[in-house]
Amino acid sequence: MRLAAAYFRPFLFSATFLPMLGFLKKLFGDKQGRQLNDIWPIVDEINEHYKGLERLTDDELKAKTTDFRARLASAVEEVEADQKEIRDRLRGVTAEGEEAETISVDERQKLLEELDELDDEWLERSDATLDEILPEAFAVVKETCRRMVGKEWEAGGTLIKWDMIPYDVQLLGGVAMHQGKIAEMKTGEGKTLVGVAPMYLNALAGRGVHVVTVNPYLAQRDAEWMAPIFGFHGLTVDVIDTRAEASLGGATYHVVHPGGRA
Repeated sequence: MRLAAAYFRPFLFSATFLPMLGFLKKLFGDKQGRQLNDIWPIVDEINEHYKGLERLTDDELKAKTTDFRARLASAVEEVEADQKEIRDRLRGVTAEGEEAETISVDERQKLLEELDELDDEWLERSDATLDEILPEAFAVVKETCRRMVGKEWEAGGTLIKWDMIPYDVQLLGGVAMHQGKIAEMKTGEGKTLVGVAPMYLNALAGRGVHVVTVNPYLAQRDAEWMAPIFGFHGLTVDVIDTRAEASLGGATYHVVHPGGRA
């Protein structure tokens, strides 16, 4: 690659080199295209899991959420034990709840630094486990959407009849969102549904998921619209309206799993 860069450098700013740039783009692909190519196999894996979920009872499908949470808890169990030990020492209590010896300022600072490192490790382990769970979790959301077809409830002051099952492109957008990428979609392509699977997945960690919009009405409507999908698996949904705060405006709706925190 170094040889190629050195060879082409004299021509990079030449108009005559533009056709060559087009050729190279076709040969190697652009960044967005390569990222999409990395995600499509995950979508295929989601659909493979989805095929086996139709035969499950509702209770068996709901049990998938319990299984996912157990896998996450197991992945971070050691880290959380270390975090608890440090927090107890900072509070001046022993593991048995008895009063501990007073620690110095330097010792307290060292413990706080260790706690920061453990928080980073918790996130790394949690993220890695979520990535492993993702194909199964997205498939569970897709199957949940299928089972909701034909059911009615109110959202944004209007009675709606659920008729949506995520298309592959919507699953792709959801994977991109989970990976921290920007997924741009046109009006009418189902952005609201795209967010459901990554929200469900990340809410499993018990720390809550916030969806931010500058439109308070849409936050309320979408929270009510998607709530039965989350509620099927025991997740709760609420809306935070910040219109009273003149400096910001807008709203969020967040999803929290029982036992978790927003």
